[in-house]
Amino acid sequence: MSLHDKPTQAFIMAAGFGSRLRPLTDHTPKPLVQVGDRPIVDYIIDHLKQAGVQKICMNAHYLAAQILAYARARTDVGVCVSVEEDILDTGGGLQKVIDDFQGAPFWVVNGDAFWVPFESTLLDQMAQMWDAEAMDILIALQPVESMKVTQGVGDYFIDADGRARRSLDKTGTHMFTSVRINHPRIFDGVQSGAFSYLDLLDKAEKDGRLFAFPHQGDWHHISTPDDLVAVEKAVFS
Repeated sequence: MSLHDKPTQAFIMAAGFGSRLRPLTDHTPKPLVQVGDRPIVDYIIDHLKQAGVQKICMNAHYLAAQILAYARARTDVGVCVSVEEDILDTGGGLQKVIDDFQGAPFWVVNGDAFWVPFESTLLDQMAQMWDAEAMDILIALQPVESMKVTQGVGDYFIDADGRARRSLDKTGTHMFTSVRINHPRIFDGVQSGAFSYLDLLDKAEKDGRLFAFPHQGDWHHISTPDDLVAVEKAVFS
């Protein structure tokens, strides 16, 4: 695999409770909540397939049986599910399956990520920017000023050299979309168990190996029922 080859594997984070989206998540995992008559995760998998991804793993905890049933029904692409009896948070859940990626870089996307256009070249552009020698994580960031449909949060700044720098007081220029390319070595020396993926982002930033891709399309932060209504009106009306 060359430094700039497209990752062909992906991990979708789907274990969370989706508490802020209640009551829609009272009986449905957040990735399976419908947007425009399809589950949110459907769009994610379609984007990944368009980018050449051949193997996808999802984790599951809350209402895991529904995630398992969904994965079985997606016969167009291989989808495996890692069930967490005890929820392992965003870092621990990924580390649990890290050996499945066999040392190769891979995509990581939260199960509620929603971006358009549906023919988006975001993943292709990120894959072109990816440099496995210089980077441990490449994150897609959305300009806060471009977020007119849902509320943006200033998670990061982008430095002149393309590195991402976290804004501790949330006054950054860009919001983390959750779309990222991850090199498995970021887990070297990390203890197993529950921990936040934010720890890995901070480690990569400290080491000078966290880079940003500024997304020019529309990415929507679907956190609450009102967000969902706003996105459906903006995208599907």
